[in-house]
Parts: sequence; structure tokens; C-alpha cells
Amino acid sequence: MKKEQLFTRRRALLAGAAAAAAAGTAGVFVGGEDGEPVRAAAPAAGAPARSLPLKPSAYRLQPLTGYGPLPATPGRTPVRHEPLLSMTGRGRTMVLTFDDGPDSRYTPRILDTLAEYDVHAMFFVCGEMAVDNADLLTRMADEGHIIGNHTWSHPLLTRLTRRQIHSEMSRTSDVIEEGCGERPRWFRAPYGAWNRAAFQIGSELGMEPLAWTVDTLDWTTPGAGAIVDRVEKGAAPGVVVLSHDAGGDRSQSVRALSRYLPHLLDSGYHLTVPRRRYA
Repeated sequence: MKKEQLFTRRRALLAGAAAAAAAGTAGVFVGGEDGEPVRAAAPAAGAPARSLPLKPSAYRLQPLTGYGPLPATPGRTPVRHEPLLSMTGRGRTMVLTFDDGPDSRYTPRILDTLAEYDVHAMFFVCGEMAVDNADLLTRMADEGHIIGNHTWSHPLLTRLTRRQIHSEMSRTSDVIEEGCGERPRWFRAPYGAWNRAAFQIGSELGMEPLAWTVDTLDWTTPGAGAIVDRVEKGAAPGVVVLSHDAGGDRSQSVRALSRYLPHLLDSGYHLTVPRRRYA
């Protein structure tokens, strides 16, 4: 599929999700095992207090609460009932994440900026993008970044069968393993649309679910200044920042990174990636 067609399809799905929000279903982004909607609640207790309040969007996750993780089995990834929203670490630790790539136009420029400041990030890649950019997967791994699974074609998982979800995830894990030598340990649902089947299948494939606490809304192309403002106002210990390196014109995201990254470092933030699985 051509990149232009992929972008058009994603915009159509995004418009549908936005229409649902306008109709009064905002916040319903976690589905049941077969895709039935489950009403989402406010962010779980313990989430960073200074995370930036944003209007609901198809990229803004409101997590399902009230359920804790199942007891972890030694040697196996636990089946969770909600995605992880933040990361623990010493001091003022934050995590930068980039979705939808890799894209040969924007990903190298993001990697260049991260290398300039000796910062590691997480890249949640789509299989159909990664298969044509295996060299970028290799570079990400070589430079110490974490590569996560963002499905093959970026669908709404709540509309898929279990078999389709498994195919979307497993095919992407195969491509990642080919490109960097190991299978991914993290996954993220497109549009923040999770369901129980996704959590279960992700666990079967050895992956933990990671969401975000600050949405840059860069997919709306609001301008580099607006992206910088959202990141800097939302900065707090444990925050996970959502940005994109593909899926459209991401030149604003590239420019914004070069502006907010040195400012965060000068403010005493430690930008890192998870080094262990959460239990």
C-alpha cells in the first residue's frame, strides 16, 4: 500500500473516532474482548499531577480503571487490564515515544537530534512501514533506542477479530526481530483503542502495553511552537510523551523536538527508556 493511501485511511479512521467523541462517546477507547465498548474512567491514581490537560481526541487515552494486573507468572508477561501510563525512575525521569514510523523523511532527522543530545527514546513502529525501512530499525537498535510494536497496518483493534489482532501484532514482531535481532517487549494500540483481546495477545507475544500521559497532538499539525508548549507544560516525573515520526507531514514534530529536548535537559529532566519489564 502506498504511503499516501495509508495516510488517507488513517485520517478516515481518526475522523470516525472524533465523530464518536462528538456524539457523546468521548473516553470510550477501551473495548471488550470482542470489541464491545467499555466506559473508561479518569486516569488512575498515581499518574503525574502535572500532565497537561487536553481535550479528548482519538489519540488521547482515558484508561480503564478499577482493575489491577494479574499476578505475574515467572518467565511470562502478565496479562494486564489497562496499559501502563507512566514510568518510574530516579529523579525527574521522562520517556519520549514516537509512533507510526519509521519514515525515511522524518525518522532519520529525529534520530540525529536524539544522538546530538545523547538521549534514548521509544519508537512504536508499524510493520508495513518497517518492512521498507529495515535499515532504520537497525539504526534505532544500534543507537540504544527501544523498538515497540504498533501493529502492522494501524487499524482500530476494537473492530478486529482475535485472529486479525494476532496477525497484526505477530507479523510486526517478526519484522522487528529481523531488523534488530530481538522481538519487541512493548506494544501500543493504534488510536489508544485497546480491548481485552489485545492485552491477552500482547502478553502471549511477550509484550507489555504502554500508553502515554502527554499527547503532543502533533498529528493535527498545530505548529512546532504548539507542540513545544504542550511538552514543556506537561513535563513531570514519570511522564510518557506521545509524538509521531510518520503518518503525514511530521516536519513540525522534527523541529519541535530540537527545541524542547535541550530545554528539558537544561531543566534537569532525565530522558530515558525502560530497561526492565514491569511486574
